[in-house]
Amino acid sequence: MATPLLNPAAATDLISFLKALPDCRMRRGVRFPHWWMLLVAILAILSNQGSLMGMERFAKRHRKTLNELLGTHIAKPPSDSTFRLLLAQLDVEGFENLLQQWMASQPGVTESVETLVCDGKTLRGSIAENASGAARFIAQVSLYSNTLGVAIAQSTYATDAGGEIATLRQLLDRVELEGLLVQADALHANRPFSSTSSSVAPTS
Repeated sequence: MATPLLNPAAATDLISFLKALPDCRMRRGVRFPHWWMLLVAILAILSNQGSLMGMERFAKRHRKTLNELLGTHIAKPPSDSTFRLLLAQLDVEGFENLLQQWMASQPGVTESVETLVCDGKTLRGSIAENASGAARFIAQVSLYSNTLGVAIAQSTYATDAGGEIATLRQLLDRVELEGLLVQADALHANRPFSSTSSSVAPTS
């Protein structure tokens, strides 16, 4: 296992960042490098193969090429259940926080970002009924930079346990807002919210 960097945000590239992350799995039975599986998961998602089966298919299709490019020796690709186990044990909030720090530390990012757009989406396939029979679903709130073409911060919540307003406020607390314009829809144009987030501009 690679020796972790003191601060993953100090990594110069994505692979170094993933290698610097602590392995969330129990040591017993580990067959695949933690960073390699996370890299495959990210590449699969970027290739519109974000399901667990999609990650398995992506790993099968590109295993040999990844071995050649990365100098790894993965003899057999991980199954969908292996990806499921990894993601179930992953500290998602901690991973997102570290990823945000790493992205923000990249050269030119601070100078390039002037506006962030709040975007809320329902995660496909997450709609279900709660104990009372009412519909519940998982929603994701992102702060998106049109200049960079990426979301620099995001978080999820269950609609029966949280809401978009509180989630956006938490995201803004994690971002340096000085000199930034944050655009959000009319849902966030209430006085209590805007009084604590003066950089938020409601949009129609």
